[in-house]
Amino acid sequence: MRITEIFFSIQGESSFAGLPCTFVRTTGCDLRCSWCDSEYTFTGGTEMSLPEIMERVRSYPTRLVELTGGEPLLQREIHQLAGWLLDEGFQVLIETGGHRDVSQLDPRVIKVMDLKCPGSGEAMKNRWENLSYLTPQDEIKFVLADVADYHWAREVIREYQLETRCRILLSTVFGVERRPIVEHMLADGLQARFQVQLHKLVWPADMKGV
Repeated sequence: MRITEIFFSIQGESSFAGLPCTFVRTTGCDLRCSWCDSEYTFTGGTEMSLPEIMERVRSYPTRLVELTGGEPLLQREIHQLAGWLLDEGFQVLIETGGHRDVSQLDPRVIKVMDLKCPGSGEAMKNRWENLSYLTPQDEIKFVLADVADYHWAREVIREYQLETRCRILLSTVFGVERRPIVEHMLADGLQARFQVQLHKLVWPADMKGV
């Protein structure tokens, strides 16, 4: 697998925010979101074997692992890696852009799936059939560039009845005013979790490996 970095930090987002977590960040992404904060993963990286990755993951004092990128589902070995981790008793999250097929993921993997809003510039690439594979343990994330993105996300949530199917995460692009989004969410009675990128409040926003 081509790996950009493997590091130990706190989980910055999702319902696992604040927990110690090992991140396996793959190289390569076939989206170009307007607000991307990990463009350094698009190219480069280092080829690592699955045993090498497992050895690194075992070296850190946590049983929570996130497979992320880039887009981890571009790596054909990602399913085998997830299986090895799960079989060793790790809890595995995969953060994916929502445009790649998630149907073949081990059902024990917790999917944290972006659904790209119009402000990303990539909403036309959403793979809508992925929604049918979400379970109550999974999470769907909307990154909002503005209030218009919020209204779009609200309509998608209601249309697909996501509030009763999985956990919903709302966050703003880093630096965007949060208060209007939160006020809209409360006024609409939306059953969602508003989140911030916790790691960016601890370390510099552009720091890698955190």
